Amino acid sequence: MIDNITLIVDFFLEHKLLLTVLIIMLISMIKRFIISSIRGDVAFLSDVQRKWMSRTKNGTFILILVILFILWQSEVSKFALSVTAIAIAIVIASKEIILCFTGSIQRASSRSFVIGDWIEVGKIYGEVIEHNLMATVIQEIDLDQGQYHYTGKTATLPNSMFFTYAVKNLNFMKRYVYHNITITVVQFVNLYTLFPSLTRQIEQHCEDFIEVAKRYNGVIEKHAGVDLPGSEPHIHITSGINGEQNVHIMIFCPTERAIHLEQLIREDFMIAYHENFS
Repeated sequence: MIDNITLIVDFFLEHKLLLTVLIIMLISMIKRFIISSIRGDVAFLSDVQRKWMSRTKNGTFILILVILFILWQSEVSKFALSVTAIAIAIVIASKEIILCFTGSIQRASSRSFVIGDWIEVGKIYGEVIEHNLMATVIQEIDLDQGQYHYTGKTATLPNSMFFTYAVKNLNFMKRYVYHNITITVVQFVNLYTLFPSLTRQIEQHCEDFIEVAKRYNGVIEKHAGVDLPGSEPHIHITSGINGEQNVHIMIFCPTERAIHLEQLIREDFMIAYHENFS
């Protein structure tokens, strides 16, 4: 029995390429089984599931690298000696890969975001669903158009982008958001007379969540260490280049209700404007 095991081991050590393929297949099967167990039968993944799935993928990838390095150590050493003369060329050619690795280290050390956070990188907005040594995967959100819904698109960002663009953590916007509404009025009239009644109507729309909004606003202020605008509605007017008046309204509201509240506020403003200036 021992002789048979010795013969099998010797055979695989002589045929390292076959052994490498078998190791990768075995670890990949184990990884798929673990990920399938974590995912279960749920339709939507939780942040905890995504974290463990990401850890499983990263852990198996590192395990494969370690095993292959140990298995091919002698060949790697000989290869390293043979390519000393072209080491600089290899570094230049692999610059982007090195930047991705160091970008991953920078992200981990700064703790700029974790799986489940909303982030902004350049002009890309989304929720982090996976990150590894080379890239970060996000589920795109349409924040650029003033919306807060998922677009259905998945973006894969190389970690080298973290050295080129500032990474903004928008995680507090998952629950509550400062939503800005702009209404343009061409006719030059005194709109300030509409503000008291409009403010009361906005407060009526927000009265069912205003206490929670105040507490959440206080939590954000404490965490950020800055004085934020507050949870009450804010209204001000600016002038456009053609003399039109732009009415800016800012509310602090649950993210999923922002668009609905915007439509109600626009309707209230239009009704008040029609009644006063028709």
